[in-house]
Amino acid sequence: MGQNDLMGTAEDFADQFLRVTKQYLPHVARLCLISTFLEDGIRMWFQWSEQRDYIDATWNCGYILASIFVFLNLLGQLTGCILVLSRNFVQYACFGLFGIIALQTIAYSILWDLKFLMRFFRTSWALV
Repeated sequence: MGQNDLMGTAEDFADQFLRVTKQYLPHVARLCLISTFLEDGIRMWFQWSEQRDYIDATWNCGYILASIFVFLNLLGQLTGCILVLSRNFVQYACFGLFGIIALQTIAYSILWDLKFLMRFFRTSWALV
């Protein structure tokens, strides 16, 4: 069996695989893109009290405001994920998820965290 036969067999296999999975790939791609938000939203659900106590201790804003912040963060992340996966209002969902990132950057005081900034700049330079 020559190299051309091997390449032909590999191409046939790839074509057959793509024909079978073509309808599922966009959904898998969207799930991969929003997986961080989905994981963070689910973690926030299960660690509600820890998240609320951290925001309360960091900002001294009180139990109720900290609970409202965590709830809005949770709702924004999970709603954005659901909208992106269902392909409804995707542009608004992406803006909402971007807003969640900005809100978390300020609320969790990671904007001035040196490790966060170095990781951000390293990732940014890797994309260039």
